[in-house]
Amino acid sequence: MMLENEALPFGETEGDFSAVVKARVVAALSKVLPSGTLMYDSEDLRPYECDGLAAYRALPLVVALPTTEAQVVAVLRICHEMGVPVVARGAGTGLSGGALPHTRGVLLSLARFNRIVRLDPLARTAVVQPGVRNLAISEAAAPYGLYYAPDPSSQIACSIGGNVAENAGGVHCLKYGLTVHNLLRVRGVTIAGEVVEIGSGALDSPGYDLLALVTGSEGMLIVVTEVTVKLVPKPQLAQCVLAAFDDVVRAGEAVARIIAAGIIPAGLEMMDQPATAAVEEFVRAGYPLDAKAILLCEADGTPEEVAEEIARVRAVLEDSGATEIRVSRDEAERLRFWAGRKAAFPAAGRISPDYYCMDGTIPRKRLGEMLTAIQAMEGKYGLRCMNVFHAGDGNLHPLILFDANQPDELERAEEFGAEILELSVALGGTITGEHGVGLEKINQMCSQFTTAEVRQFFRVKAAFDPPGLLNPGKAIPTLNRCAEYGRMKVSKGHVPYPEIPRF
Repeated sequence: MMLENEALPFGETEGDFSAVVKARVVAALSKVLPSGTLMYDSEDLRPYECDGLAAYRALPLVVALPTTEAQVVAVLRICHEMGVPVVARGAGTGLSGGALPHTRGVLLSLARFNRIVRLDPLARTAVVQPGVRNLAISEAAAPYGLYYAPDPSSQIACSIGGNVAENAGGVHCLKYGLTVHNLLRVRGVTIAGEVVEIGSGALDSPGYDLLALVTGSEGMLIVVTEVTVKLVPKPQLAQCVLAAFDDVVRAGEAVARIIAAGIIPAGLEMMDQPATAAVEEFVRAGYPLDAKAILLCEADGTPEEVAEEIARVRAVLEDSGATEIRVSRDEAERLRFWAGRKAAFPAAGRISPDYYCMDGTIPRKRLGEMLTAIQAMEGKYGLRCMNVFHAGDGNLHPLILFDANQPDELERAEEFGAEILELSVALGGTITGEHGVGLEKINQMCSQFTTAEVRQFFRVKAAFDPPGLLNPGKAIPTLNRCAEYGRMKVSKGHVPYPEIPRF
């Protein structure tokens, strides 16, 4: 995989590059890594060829599995000296190709950094290594009545280091925030092997907010080796309202009305009819299958707070035309409602050989418009799409169903997804909410940002990584790529979405 404007190091030709450089890299890394922590045979590299976005695959030159920060420092210093690219990888559950290996680089797996270093129930913090699973933090904090709030659907498997890299969210991020809102400190290593600490144990730190800059930087600035997260008390009570609608536009309008009423639920999710049908067959969540869309709205807090919020939400839903409203009667039913939403991705996998999960964000009041547009796109591209949204913050997850074994279906799925992202920008939104840009959305970065802005992004990266070796070719498009993307759209007769007034 040749990256734009990238020269081959060491003066090699493309034909002899791989074998020669692999021997040099393996020899150098073998001096600083223990036996069994360096892999370079093709069959050993195969499990690392992609992340959760399996449409893009590449084999790394080698895979390093360090177990200590000192080993990470040593690996990065060697790669820096040799001019070898490095791609950091966590659990591999990402959905934007962010952990796609570089074919002439080192895949640096942090999987063995899986310890909870310490948990302080009084300070309500946990210090964890990047390979710790998201859900494992809450499991460790549970005896103290605490938990870690960000809860992506992959929380049973995804790692906290990956969550930091992509600024992951989840169904409860509306009230409790994304990963960036639940961090205090990140420790990591630069490409030059310098250990840095960003943030602190305090609620605020002097100087520039580098913690927010690093969070969501997709492994392009530092390699994370330790994270300090905030923990929050478990609420005394949580109840979930399930509301059915006979029209997706009305369901979208109900979301905007709930927020406009000053209600900030713990979670506010939306699923369309194809999604609920797929999920119901899979987990039996009790969803009404005749509804065109359903909303899941959760209230948590003291029993009195929950009762008041549920009453206010119910009133808004009734005024918005909900055809059915149910309130979870016990914890088992609440969990069943959410189990359906969290099973949307595997449910899609049951009914289609492949699916392509998109991730864009739009103003809440435009949800109905987007769903209507996606329905039209299904006809245009000849592919089905089931939709699940973090509706409270306008974060879309359309699941485009396709069969990669059929000619051109993958290409049509990619074009379908690209059009959704282009429309997200036109509606006043953005091309990602929590999955990151990675390789998947890099062309749409050219639509969202100007040439001047792209240049500034590269300047920020250069401040941390002057040679550009950390996760190169991801997230930030070169100006040549943007020019080529513009020519490609013109050649295909693509008419960009007009600028739509923002309110």
